[in-house]
Amino acid sequence: MAKANSLYDHDFAAWVVQTVAQLRSGDYGAVDWENLIEEIEEMGKRERRALKSNLVVLLLHLLKWQYQPEMRCGSWRGSIVEHRQRLRDGLRESPSLQSYLQEVWAEAYRDGRERAIAETELEATRFPIEPPYTIEQALDADFLPV
Repeated sequence: MAKANSLYDHDFAAWVVQTVAQLRSGDYGAVDWENLIEEIEEMGKRERRALKSNLVVLLLHLLKWQYQPEMRCGSWRGSIVEHRQRLRDGLRESPSLQSYLQEVWAEAYRDGRERAIAETELEATRFPIEPPYTIEQALDADFLPV
């Protein structure tokens, strides 16, 4: 076990190859379970962080689209499309994250709003405190705020 931990600490890629080989061969006694469990938990956290990050960027660009119409450009529209696609892909691959999306909706909006205020340099009062869109609207490929 100590050798596996040492390998984990010094060569993560080699540790992954070794762990996969041990699991495939059924050599469960040699598996570095503590680090394997930690890595699996971290994978789940990364999925949730990616979902929230994509949601924040989507909301940021929806707000900029709505509150700076004179600045609308293809890159904003492209970002909206890209982050909607990333969210749809993530939810399709892990449907259980739909409930997480609802859990972080208000927080993601708050973060997107803060970024919109910073990037646009508009008064904070221009942007609603509460999300002006529903989750469904934000994910709808045909929705753009006016």
